[in-house]
Amino acid sequence: MKVGVFDSGLGGLTVVKSILSTLKGAELFYIADTKHAPYGEKSKAQILAYSLDITRYFIEKHQIDALVVACNTATSAAIETLREIYPELIIVGTEPGIKPAIETTRSGRVGVLATPATLRGEKYQQLVDAHVDGKEIALYEQACPGLVEQIEQGKTEHPETEMMLRSWLDPMREQKVDTIVLGCTHYPLVSNLIEKIMEHRLTLIHTGDAIAKRLLTLASKKGHHNQGTTQFDIYATGPIDQSIVANLIGNSVPVSTISTII
Repeated sequence: MKVGVFDSGLGGLTVVKSILSTLKGAELFYIADTKHAPYGEKSKAQILAYSLDITRYFIEKHQIDALVVACNTATSAAIETLREIYPELIIVGTEPGIKPAIETTRSGRVGVLATPATLRGEKYQQLVDAHVDGKEIALYEQACPGLVEQIEQGKTEHPETEMMLRSWLDPMREQKVDTIVLGCTHYPLVSNLIEKIMEHRLTLIHTGDAIAKRLLTLASKKGHHNQGTTQFDIYATGPIDQSIVANLIGNSVPVSTISTII
């Protein structure tokens, strides 16, 4: 089983970490499209173009059997088109964990942190309509422009990052929000800061484990035997913070730069 995973940068590695602990006997290829990061402030047409180019590269270069779109924004913009063009490919997307958040909350007050593109996307609104409407749930949505850039620069504990998060989270803390959806795969990398700012018992919802389990289920249906070791390679289209890669995955995985996708 050959699996391609991509995101605009480092955030998708939070998904890769879950996949590596779940999927055995596979070849895993990850592309951090740092040349075009962040996706969350790009147009839908731009994000779709990047997603199509990366998928084509995975197929031509690595002959992948499965694709994981480890980015909420790219999933919203591109996954329907990708499934239309590549019906033979296993394709797993990423979406904000609205449903598990509603199942988890004790107060009925749920926060959502996401990129601007994710919050204005049709897929996100469909999730809200399906899982929130008609229930006694107060949803506190917050776009987080600039947060992905801070994370990509390795500023996960930086005072500037904390100040940004405080401006978004203070109203949620005052409203006694007890569950927060991390609607971007980058955001688990600042979980410690979020918990520090919120000050009270808090559940953070991110979807790496759910994506890994879904991938394994679909792969098994195609005959994958989940045994053996998994080979893993990382590629980046631009600069990348190697220290974050090392913290998430380990020092043994070097990052190769590629510039031939687009």
